[in-house]
Amino acid sequence: MTSAARFDFDVSSALNIGARSRQEDALAVAFSEGADHGFAIVSDGMGGHASGDLASRTIVAEMFANLTLGNLENDIDLPQLLQDALRHTNARLASRVKSTPSHSGMGGTVIAAVAKDKKLYWISVGDSVLYLFRNETLSRLNEDHSMAPQIDLMLARGLLTAAEAADHPQRNCLTSALMGSTIAEVDCPLHPLVLKPGDIVILASDGLQFLPDPIIEALLLRARRDGSRDIVQDLMDAVAMIDDPEQDNTAIIVLRAGQPRARVRQGAFRAKSSAVLRAVRRAVSSPVQMRSRS
Repeated sequence: MTSAARFDFDVSSALNIGARSRQEDALAVAFSEGADHGFAIVSDGMGGHASGDLASRTIVAEMFANLTLGNLENDIDLPQLLQDALRHTNARLASRVKSTPSHSGMGGTVIAAVAKDKKLYWISVGDSVLYLFRNETLSRLNEDHSMAPQIDLMLARGLLTAAEAADHPQRNCLTSALMGSTIAEVDCPLHPLVLKPGDIVILASDGLQFLPDPIIEALLLRARRDGSRDIVQDLMDAVAMIDDPEQDNTAIIVLRAGQPRARVRQGAFRAKSSAVLRAVRRAVSSPVQMRSRS
């Protein structure tokens, strides 16, 4: 493959415990420096369930092992490889529960994304998010396996008010998760997303969604010429600025596709502008923006 037919990926990641007593998010990244392919995984252990931290670590470790041992060179087989990895991971959770009954009920979400030859393949279960920032616009790529889409549909049909939809007690209940049993919903497109130079892809647990999408989009617009490390830091700083007493764990992986060598930015996001801080706080002052899963 010639250099004209490929581009490199710039990838960074971070975890934050938030206001929780333990870290139930987990992540893994397999991109060597300057690589034109690799994969990334995020899992959010279900809070309020037994051993959520163990579940997320198990999910990430098993997905990582299966993808590492799999054949990433064959584009045609990549969706099947992702599905096989998910099946083996779910079976591993079932085995853990069977051998240790006290772990009964543990589970978690998962997003695994493979980037190769300007293409992005993914598989996801649960409500962890896969974002694409392209042409100054943020969009969600994967399905949301929670009650939120159904509740938003009821809002659109006039069956609920905005306040009722925002505060609905089932809004963040998962409709699908990895728990070692039958998986209700799986999002694994057969056809990949074709990446373009400058695309920014984000894998994240729902802790990031304490920030509303317009704020995330604004932060990415400001940082669109920066490297992935600065973008991760900006997002984590913005989450911290909210100082929400219910802030969930946050796991973020940022992948920049085919960008020119990132500029070195002087100064941290925190020091940039008090106006940015006020805008973030105003944007999340309404209960509409609050997301937690207990």
